[in-house]
Amino acid sequence: IPLGSCTMKLNATSEMAPLTWPTASKIHPFVPISQAKGYHTMIKDLEEMLCSITGLDAVSLQPNSGAAGEYTGLRTIEKYLKSKGQGHRNVVIIPSSAHGTNPASASMAGFKIVVVPCLPNGYIDLEAFRSKVAEHSENLAALMITYPSTYGIFEEDICEVCDVIHSNGGQVYLDGANMNALVGLASLKDIGADVCHLNLHKTFCIPHGGGGPGMGPICVASHLAPFLPSHPIVSSNSSASALGPVSAAPWSSSSILLISWMYLRMMGSEGLRKATQTAILNANYMKETLKNYYPVKFTSSNGMVAHEFIMDLRPFKKTANIEVSDVAKRLMDYNFHSPTMSWPVPGTLMIEPTESEDMHELDR
Repeated sequence: IPLGSCTMKLNATSEMAPLTWPTASKIHPFVPISQAKGYHTMIKDLEEMLCSITGLDAVSLQPNSGAAGEYTGLRTIEKYLKSKGQGHRNVVIIPSSAHGTNPASASMAGFKIVVVPCLPNGYIDLEAFRSKVAEHSENLAALMITYPSTYGIFEEDICEVCDVIHSNGGQVYLDGANMNALVGLASLKDIGADVCHLNLHKTFCIPHGGGGPGMGPICVASHLAPFLPSHPIVSSNSSASALGPVSAAPWSSSSILLISWMYLRMMGSEGLRKATQTAILNANYMKETLKNYYPVKFTSSNGMVAHEFIMDLRPFKKTANIEVSDVAKRLMDYNFHSPTMSWPVPGTLMIEPTESEDMHELDR
């Protein structure tokens, strides 16, 4: 299945150069902290930058994929709730527009999943949402929500949705898969998130595809910080309440953290903001260029999209017996990497140009 929506952006050689240095690539993951002071300076600096970007208070770099970050975030919430004598809270509410791994991660973490439907325009059905929250308020553990949604839209009611969860005793897990539309523009803490994961292999330039490598660190609000994962050999969280390890190594695939550190240091705050703005601009430029030829499935109430959009090819099945897979394969015949196919909506293409492509390449 062609994959193109997973925030595949330019991976500059200068970001990856440190991986060739023996001092970075030949350190054992269990080496004492006193013998890897440079590494830990870099790790601490990266953690501080990720906290600044999200507006949250603490980070665990141990999860080594987005799905592992989801699982870790949910287990952190579980530990927090148990510490409050609320271990009975076992329901996770997930909108149908959330990232596809969310229900799988919630199931693996032992939670009961309640799905909330979306309206035909892609927005969360707020009436159904409030009804589900009220129904499960006694056992509500968390909301897992992707923002902007997997449908490629910013929902104006996101803060209200988070407030409803908090007022009913739950925590908000914000899936950071679409962080490329938020960096430098919005604080996840201000939106209402208690925990989020970040895909360093997407938003923060670590190359990915073909199975890895990946990094899915989680950022949390201060009340969840004591429950972040630790490690029995090299402690990454000294709290007595810490979650056990979720990865074999205390900082997971630590050498590739250098790529994201280099990217953030070279971009700076203004560069990151401009990259996000350009990613959103590029997606809307393509949407406007193509909308008269291919129906765009979802837009925000202002007619715009976030950093990606869904192009509906299902009408071609009726008029020309052409499937979405035919279009994907034809694009590859001309050396274009096909966008994501048939996800999250069957028979569609999800297009995410990112900020890496200039107008000439978009027009091609």
